[in-house]
Amino acid sequence: MAVRAHVLVRGRVQGVWFRGSMQDEAEGLGLAGWVRNRPDGSVEAEAEGPREAVDELIAWAQHGPPGARVTDVEVSWIEPRGERGGFAISR
Repeated sequence: MAVRAHVLVRGRVQGVWFRGSMQDEAEGLGLAGWVRNRPDGSVEAEAEGPREAVDELIAWAQHGPPGARVTDVEVSWIEPRGERGGFAISR
């Protein structure tokens, strides 16, 4: 059964290849969704797939790629959309 999480990551998460790294992680886990920078300096994402895989991506987001300094990760569980395949970097 698929779940979908909205994830907001705060800290030094822009300019450190956070979005590209999250895309790689999500695709490796077989997740669908998207990630984007927000004007306030945070990174926002939605990920959909098996609960265990979404949980793994959220755990990864707690630290992010080398160079990132994550200070907060806020997760909201939302209704799955039946999205399949592909995790996009949105602008």
